[in-house]
Amino acid sequence: MNPVKDHLDFGLHIVFIGFNPSLRSAEVGHHYANPRNNFWRILHRSGLTPRLYDASEDGELLKLGYGFTNIVARPTRGAEDITREEYREGRDLLRAKLAKYRPHIACFVGKGVYTEFSRRTKAGWGFQEELEPVVDGVREFVAPSSSGLVRMPMEEIIGIYRRLNEAARTDLE
Repeated sequence: MNPVKDHLDFGLHIVFIGFNPSLRSAEVGHHYANPRNNFWRILHRSGLTPRLYDASEDGELLKLGYGFTNIVARPTRGAEDITREEYREGRDLLRAKLAKYRPHIACFVGKGVYTEFSRRTKAGWGFQEELEPVVDGVREFVAPSSSGLVRMPMEEIIGIYRRLNEAARTDLE
């Protein structure tokens, strides 16, 4: 399977960072393409997007100031299939991408994504302001995974993403 292309550019407000692409995302070449993944619904319901986008439109979100990447590029059935070596390489590559593009906010879609990247053992939801960011000048936001397997109530997940939306809008003002 092919990796899913990053959507990155300079001057982005938010870069969404996942574990790695699903097999479905690799098949179609777009981020968060598994129909059981709630990512696109969460973005819309939280106010981050003005309408409900489809995974096939992921590149269009660059116009809204949003980018996409993953800590590991290799598609797998699940995050449990990612190797320690892939995480080690992925951390270095992700750090370099964030240092190069300097988004205002790096949104880690899942606590596990953030803890793998930062090598910190714990993280709360929202901004990680009590610690120095891994990449200087890039604010770190931890959001729940959008996987359909997540047991957290959808309204609670959307509420956390609304906080991200409010912060992004404040940054623009």
